[in-house]
Amino acid sequence: MSALVGGAALVLAVTGTASARPVHQAGPDRQVLAAQDGWAAYGTGTTGGAAADAAHVYTVTTWEQFKAALADGGSAPKIVWVRGTIDADGPGCDAFAVPGYDFAAYLKTYDPAVWGRAKNLDGEPDDSPEGLRRASAAHQDAFIKADVPANTTIIGVGRNAGFKGASLQIKGVDNVIVRNLAFESPLDCFPQWDPTDTADGNWNSEYDSAVVYGSTHVWIDHDTFTDGEHPDSTLPSYYGRIYEQHDGELDIVKGADYVTASWNVFEDHDKTILIGNSDGASTAAVDRGHLKVTFHHNLFRNLVERAPRVRFGQVDSYNNHFVAGDGFSYSYGIGMESRLVAEHNAFTLPDGVRAGSILKKWKEAPVTAADNYVNGVPTDLVAVHNAQVPGEILQSGAGWTPALRTRVDRPQAVPGLVGHGAGAGHLR
Repeated sequence: MSALVGGAALVLAVTGTASARPVHQAGPDRQVLAAQDGWAAYGTGTTGGAAADAAHVYTVTTWEQFKAALADGGSAPKIVWVRGTIDADGPGCDAFAVPGYDFAAYLKTYDPAVWGRAKNLDGEPDDSPEGLRRASAAHQDAFIKADVPANTTIIGVGRNAGFKGASLQIKGVDNVIVRNLAFESPLDCFPQWDPTDTADGNWNSEYDSAVVYGSTHVWIDHDTFTDGEHPDSTLPSYYGRIYEQHDGELDIVKGADYVTASWNVFEDHDKTILIGNSDGASTAAVDRGHLKVTFHHNLFRNLVERAPRVRFGQVDSYNNHFVAGDGFSYSYGIGMESRLVAEHNAFTLPDGVRAGSILKKWKEAPVTAADNYVNGVPTDLVAVHNAQVPGEILQSGAGWTPALRTRVDRPQAVPGLVGHGAGAGHLR
């Protein structure tokens, strides 16, 4: 059975397995977030598209079908099943480039030996190499972003569903569920050079795999986020800096609230999760009192930093397993007016990485860090940080006690539990 929406054929999901399931037990597409399961359970809770009628349940296999399904019916409850891996990269970087864009000309024009390091490129005219880069980037932006409406569940079929190069925009809406999907990070075709970003300059990229922007009641569950076939180690360098084509895996910003991220895998990435994207006064006015997020039973593996980095947010992180790899910098970033509670977690660090580096102080903000284990040993993360990083003294006590938790496991059991249950393909 199918419906035609926006010219794209959308196949309605028909499982045929209802008789094998007790009548009181919903299928995974109709499951709602359990009461008390993190901040997304606060108030009205998170139900996604559980109330969708038959006309708003779809199975999609292409990027065009996926975007059409999201657009159908506005904010009416909907369930979108994703079958297989959907490539959101479309025709590729060359097809996104506008006439006249020439990367070699870009490199020649903005070479620090010519342009200098005191002025960024933001004021460059539309017909300049930077202007042509901006126009090309706008083409990619419009193609790879997908706007997720309110009251939506997006769920993968089976063990091998997901997206390559997609950026889900959960922006200004309420009540969204995203489950059982593998995300390979978008590859920015047109990073911008900023000679003023650090003393050496930096290439800055766009596109997170998922962005929660000013939205409420969002549940991210049993998903996998990774750089996949394009890790940073494969990226070239220009002007002596890596040509960075990745942004974040999951960002929660602009007054977003009541988010639970559970049983996910975040791996093989640099700047992983950002909660609150600026220290500035205008951002603070939006973010203060918001950015309430729970992370539990997630696997953070082979990351460099931001697992997460927190500004302003009241964040509860418990029963997660952190496995450090090459290039590890830190796990938790303690930022402007943050109130992080990090408890009952397990950390696996290789030789040469000290426990004091798990926490990183960016601004003066207190943190609660109790009952955490590092390489199987109970460790006071604040105390060991202060002993090993004396120039960044952290204060204990975030000033609140999380109440929205369901199952809390012993940290010694977390590596096994998370290793067997987290990520796409493990939804039960």
